[in-house]
Amino acid sequence: MAYCSVEQARAAGVTGTDAEVAAWISAATERITAYTQQCFEPTPLVVVVDVAPDGTCLLPRRVRTVTSVTPVVATDDAPSLPPSAWRVTSSDVLGSVDAVLLRWGGYNDLIAGAESWNGGWRGLWDQWGMEQARITGEFGYAEVPLLVGQACALLAAHIQAQTAPSDADAQQSPGLDVDDEGNNVRIENDTTETTPVSPSASTGSTQVDALLVGYLNRGHSLIGGV
Repeated sequence: MAYCSVEQARAAGVTGTDAEVAAWISAATERITAYTQQCFEPTPLVVVVDVAPDGTCLLPRRVRTVTSVTPVVATDDAPSLPPSAWRVTSSDVLGSVDAVLLRWGGYNDLIAGAESWNGGWRGLWDQWGMEQARITGEFGYAEVPLLVGQACALLAAHIQAQTAPSDADAQQSPGLDVDDEGNNVRIENDTTETTPVSPSASTGSTQVDALLVGYLNRGHSLIGGV
């Protein structure tokens, strides 16, 4: 996952081989994710959210599709709810919000506790005392917004410039790989990171922060897998 291309990053001032530039882009992408708490590309995620008394589950990211909704209960044996038991709204539609709306009516005579004579889904949820739901789906924007791509390229250049060693540092650390401009070019590009990205108060660049201010998502808790 990257929020800008190698060409965009080079235009912003990033130097090095394509692999090295891609590594700086990866670092910038991670910082942007931590700062905005958004997904700017379609991303498979599992989120755990609170269930409001009216059955509304507000989601922490722009939702694209939901594949399963499972109540979080102490016994950890609740079945996934069928699509007929919930519906999805997305902020991708102007005026809407990202949420799963549990339909408190309806029933399923094939699921113990959710039968029509036993209160249906509402009766089963009351038995579970369900306060949270585990939701699996795809979240994020359909494509990276223009300003986010620009911010990523600028931030990649900013990070590279900040981490470039001085001439004295290079002499003291002969093991460093530096180019003719003194830039450290020994960069490891690890794209297998799966731990959550911690929220950040800034990307480290006030210019980039200003570009991203319209995409901040501070109202929700961190989700795993980002």
